[in-house]
Amino acid sequence: MPNSQVQDTHGNGTLTWVPRAALNYVAHTEGGASIRSLARQAGCHASTVSRQVRAFESRRDDILVDDALRRLGPHVAAAHGAKVSHSADPNQNPCDTFDLTLTEKRLKRHAVRVLRRLCESGAVLAVGADMDKAVVVREYQSGANRTAVVDRDIAEAMALNAWIRCDSSGRVSRYRVTSAGRSMLAQLLAEQENAALGLVEASEESLHSEVDVTRRYAKKRQKFISSESPLILLSRRRDKDGERFLSDSLVRAGERLREDFEMAQLGDPKGQNWDAFLTGEPNVVPLGKEAENVTAARTRVTGALRDLGPGLGDVVLRCCCFLEGLESAEKDMGWSARSGKIVLRIALQRLKRHYDQMGEAAGMMG
Repeated sequence: MPNSQVQDTHGNGTLTWVPRAALNYVAHTEGGASIRSLARQAGCHASTVSRQVRAFESRRDDILVDDALRRLGPHVAAAHGAKVSHSADPNQNPCDTFDLTLTEKRLKRHAVRVLRRLCESGAVLAVGADMDKAVVVREYQSGANRTAVVDRDIAEAMALNAWIRCDSSGRVSRYRVTSAGRSMLAQLLAEQENAALGLVEASEESLHSEVDVTRRYAKKRQKFISSESPLILLSRRRDKDGERFLSDSLVRAGERLREDFEMAQLGDPKGQNWDAFLTGEPNVVPLGKEAENVTAARTRVTGALRDLGPGLGDVVLRCCCFLEGLESAEKDMGWSARSGKIVLRIALQRLKRHYDQMGEAAGMMG
């Protein structure tokens, strides 16, 4: 991760995701460290640190950057032996009450799904001053749809690393992905792909049957960085009467399944046997404080796939969740050419009915 190899001065590794320039800024403004001393520690010229300080000072108009720096302040100042001259008022901003426990591993896990969503056309991340979570919203012809939910500290870290930028500020600020964010997504997806294939190679030496589906999906899964997912591209096709092949409601059903699917992977994305989703026997234990959200997401995905059954469940799992193209899915499943889109539409209709029957519980993403 670029610019994030700075070790936490307390030795717990929670600040490895913070850019060196941000740490220098906070150490100077909150910790009272001189620019020359910071330059000596970094092995660079004092003018470099001075430019970093000025650059971050100019970025404090961004609400996420400002909140991230404000929460970093007491932590870094204490490391430099400075007394903190102010204390955060939790009544003014809920983010001040959060513990500074974000790790690079957790940031990477969430950044993959959020950055990928933000790379889709028309997608923005919206966050309010009094909100403890941020949401990714995407506009369709018939209205807007929420496609991802993320904790505020993750959003702050993404802004601090310049992976997202503020497009419009106000009571609700809107952010879009930057070129740095797209580059980071490519790097994270490559790391994920390599880790998955490495795991498969090790597993093939032992029990082939247990990792058959995992191996197939790991090799087929796209390193997908595009403005459109395969489902969105298919929705633009027209039938013989000129009507769109997939309605917005069917697209939203598929995207809802994908969001729960991505949330379910946060437990241990490398070690999951996705065949278990179709049989209703998930085999991954979620981690830490995210256990409740991960477990709930897995339960919703399992319930949806059970309702669809093996055939329909498999096609939505491939096309909506693994972002596999229809031609590839048809070939792997032994279907005739151009039959996959018909089966997928039937599956999405069943999936929409499943969510309609669930009512309010179907929308509890994140």
